[in-house]
Amino acid sequence: MNDMRIADRSVDANAAKISARDVNVHYGESHALKGVSIEIHDRAVTAFIGPSGCGKSTFLRCLNRMNDTVAIARVTGTILLEGEDIYDRRVDPVQLRAKVGMVFQKPNPFPKSIYDNVAYGPRIHGLVRGKAELDEVVEQSLKKAALWNEVKDRLHAPGTGLSGGQQQRLCIARAVATSPEVLLMDEPCSALDPIATAQVEELIDELRSNFSVVIVTHSMQQAARVSQKTAFFHLGNLVEYGDTPDIFTNPRDPRTESYITGRIG
Repeated sequence: MNDMRIADRSVDANAAKISARDVNVHYGESHALKGVSIEIHDRAVTAFIGPSGCGKSTFLRCLNRMNDTVAIARVTGTILLEGEDIYDRRVDPVQLRAKVGMVFQKPNPFPKSIYDNVAYGPRIHGLVRGKAELDEVVEQSLKKAALWNEVKDRLHAPGTGLSGGQQQRLCIARAVATSPEVLLMDEPCSALDPIATAQVEELIDELRSNFSVVIVTHSMQQAARVSQKTAFFHLGNLVEYGDTPDIFTNPRDPRTESYITGRIG
């Protein structure tokens, strides 16, 4: 693993964006996530790694209450976004998801134009006044997603007509259009070719100057390339969490070392 390019590591150590304490998730009788406590930093990329079924995507979905959509899911513990409990009854999950955006494994543009894909969130959340303001949000969001120059002359063409990598960047533009504080990405490159993957990874590095980014990835090389912090999950437990170089070169837990060296997973 020593040949891996490691991302820039500058992180404000005191700037916890999300604080989770003793988070448990049950799906019916199955205990999927066991007592997870973690602090996720602002303006940094945090990678969740671990074998399939280890709980990393389950925990990611806790951060914007996507597990609310699963009838048999039960979440306990505390998750604070800048000190506010996101599971407080007074918190509207729809408003929360505007602040904690999500990009999924498979690009899923709406069956609408490129423009309307990006404009959707600002419209439904009432974030803009008038067409000129909406035009500006769409342009800036597409620029943040490194897609503007490729689509600016065909904004009214269907988003589904773009290539896979472009569709995923469109979904990123759609997520950032509501000016979220946190951007969650669930294996955003797993359906993409190597060139599109490299483009999205470069984009993730740029996005962290404005957002707290959390990425679930099966690729340890990707985690090393894009993240400043890495959390290793195994069998529903958060085994180890720390600076990415330390996790990959000097893990404290033998389970982490076994996963990184390929003995488990």
